[in-house]
Amino acid sequence: MQRFPELIEKYAGWRCERCNEVLVPGPVRLEYLNVTFDVELPVCPKCAQTLIPEELATGKMLEVERILEDK
Repeated sequence: MQRFPELIEKYAGWRCERCNEVLVPGPVRLEYLNVTFDVELPVCPKCAQTLIPEELATGKMLEVERILEDK
């Protein structure tokens, strides 16, 4: 499982808009082009809504997408 401790720390204390619960680190399964990635991201413990920070989506995830699309 890929962990992003700096993101977990940066978003510590954030709350779910829907449930008002504090987000906690939790396992998330992401899929792109039939490839599955297990990562740890901030998740609402009540509704399981996941926070995918912009810097992850436009950085690391974009890099992985480009690598997979080039194959």
